[in-house]
Amino acid sequence: MIKLLGRYKTYLNNGNLHKNTVNAYYSDAEKFIDYLFDKRVKDVKKIDKRLISGFVRKLEKEGKSESTIARSIASVRYLCDYLLETGSIDNNVALKVKPPKIEKNIPEVLSPDEVMRFLESPSGNDPKSVRDKAMLELLYATGIRVSELIELNIGDVHTKHGYIRCKNGEEERIIPVGRPSMVALENYLHVIRKTIAKDSEQALFVNMNGNRMTRQGFWKIVKAYGEAAQIETEITPHTLRHSFAVHLLENGADLHSIQTMLGHSDISTTQMYTKVINRKLKDVYTKAHPRA
Repeated sequence: MIKLLGRYKTYLNNGNLHKNTVNAYYSDAEKFIDYLFDKRVKDVKKIDKRLISGFVRKLEKEGKSESTIARSIASVRYLCDYLLETGSIDNNVALKVKPPKIEKNIPEVLSPDEVMRFLESPSGNDPKSVRDKAMLELLYATGIRVSELIELNIGDVHTKHGYIRCKNGEEERIIPVGRPSMVALENYLHVIRKTIAKDSEQALFVNMNGNRMTRQGFWKIVKAYGEAAQIETEITPHTLRHSFAVHLLENGADLHSIQTMLGHSDISTTQMYTKVINRKLKDVYTKAHPRA
């Protein structure tokens, strides 16, 4: 089983998956293999629906969330796909185990005024402020994930034509960038970045030590400017992604275009933003209609 995990990790790393997905799938596979050890199962051919369902019940008893359990089932399915592909098992029994239905919460978004206050918070001309301004502007202008933002390289930015090339595993998409955001990005690229980035560093955004910006470092930046802008809504990098989508929808963009820019594989994921619009309409009706 230990050797199996080693081979599986190599398989994941060679599968053009996002590194966060690789880490999640491998971590879940480790937990499942540990569960098999506890059940004294040493032969993968003995993996059946009963064992996988038992693993799910164990996660439920541990108080794991529905989203965590759903991801764990997906991870076990992927592991079984690998075992099937290598001839270790005859069929993927994990497909018989249904994941729990996840109730999608309506995402928190900022108003256009709050976004403007937030984006104007880094207002200085010092290297950190100029860099932070470029990062925040680009995140709201494109709606990309924070993991995608920090993984951008210099070659992914095309200032002349006003777009960035964003990669997520094997997926690649082209996203237009508005002029205000591109101006902030050009100011950072042509004036600031060369003064702080290490010579060999290809990352677009770097920390003050000259290395690629980390997810944790960027989260701290977002939190600090959210407090500086005195915005009551708790801001995360994903709040800007949600706001990007809702503001596009409010101004007439179609769901399929928003889906493409966000990189959603399923339109149903993008449709959750219509709930935000419907909630706002209901609030307006309740406040304005005399017989509401």
